[in-house]
Amino acid sequence: MPHEQITLYTSKLCPYAQRTEIALAEAGAPFKRYEIDLGNKPEWYAPKVNPASKVPAIAYGGPDVPPENASPESTKLAESLILDEFIGDLYPSSGIVPADPVLRAKARFFIEIVSIKLNPNSTKFLHGNPEGTHAALLAGVDAIQDLLPEGVKYAVNDQYTIADIAFAPFWARLNLLVQKGIGSYKDEERKKFLKGLEDPKYAKFNGYVQRLLARESFKSTFDEDVVAEAFIGRFGLPN
Repeated sequence: MPHEQITLYTSKLCPYAQRTEIALAEAGAPFKRYEIDLGNKPEWYAPKVNPASKVPAIAYGGPDVPPENASPESTKLAESLILDEFIGDLYPSSGIVPADPVLRAKARFFIEIVSIKLNPNSTKFLHGNPEGTHAALLAGVDAIQDLLPEGVKYAVNDQYTIADIAFAPFWARLNLLVQKGIGSYKDEERKKFLKGLEDPKYAKFNGYVQRLLARESFKSTFDEDVVAEAFIGRFGLPN
């Protein structure tokens, strides 16, 4: 049975939105893509699609209409982690939502650790917050590496899942901005972070992220130039 049509409202800048684009790519799901200008959102977006006026959002089902005229007959869904699981449920053969309850719980726990141990410290680091030190970032890396099983490719086993999807866009942006010297951090902190990642003890973590960033679903949904340009506009030219 064919699936209902999907319209995705997204932005190349947004790591949350990229999560859902990756999930759709992994599922091989056909969909319409509509780019939302986060600095100048269309007036119709909140009333017709997502009252919170955030991306990503999906209009699922209903008649085939232009994205700007989302039908009231379609189901509107939002929040990246919810959308990723929704897509995995629609396309179970993708494997992005583990069928095994234990692995599914491990994937969700991994996402939680990313959300509380790494992402907040990344934001603080990039904005030059005194709490956002290289040591805090590396502590987040430690927390993630501690969860990675030995001898497997991804976060819970050899199957790429919602856990990997949730992490990759955020790490990619942090890595890009630090490598290019874009941000409000002190350059000394940037160098200490990069040097710290070279420690052999992070071999498992570094191998993991290399596999994530090499995956086609990631590469096809990440526009490095657009992201870098936007953050240069926010933070100024590289250090």
